[in-house]
Amino acid sequence: MKISRIHHVAYRCKDAKETVDWYVKHLNMKFVLAIAEDQVPSTHAPDPYMHLFLDAGGGNVLAFFEIPNSPPMGRDPNTPEWVQHIAFEVESLQVLEEAKTRLEAAGIEVIGPTNHTIFKSIYFFDPNGHRLELAANIGTPEMYRKLDDVKWEMLEEWSKTKRAPKHAAWMHEAEFS
Repeated sequence: MKISRIHHVAYRCKDAKETVDWYVKHLNMKFVLAIAEDQVPSTHAPDPYMHLFLDAGGGNVLAFFEIPNSPPMGRDPNTPEWVQHIAFEVESLQVLEEAKTRLEAAGIEVIGPTNHTIFKSIYFFDPNGHRLELAANIGTPEMYRKLDDVKWEMLEEWSKTKRAPKHAAWMHEAEFS
């Protein structure tokens, strides 16, 4: 078996309408589908929900569930909030900067741009508390080749030591900043 692509990625939302309106307004996503049921199809549990689907570009779909009969949304308190996020690619640094300006003008706090050497990104939160990232690729074919060449060695070293391997330390050198 070979996976052809992600069909959709689903997250919980506090308010279905607010979520759709926010993603349409701030990230220019198209609202493509809504499914509402009184029972969960896979378990047959009686639990009404609204399931929303948004076009995230390139055949990617971002989905949300509003589940009003469950306890309020939370997040894993043992995982730092910077870890769990949804990253979307934009076509250029100019688009990234324009997005930052628009988001801040709308009163949304934005971190960045942050330089990750092979891409630059900004970070912000949606109305549900999900951390989002917009990223613009800036890496060269040589950079990607160098990273590809060491990925398995890095993984093996990490697996044994739980310390950051130095195979890609060049990413943090001044010439790439």
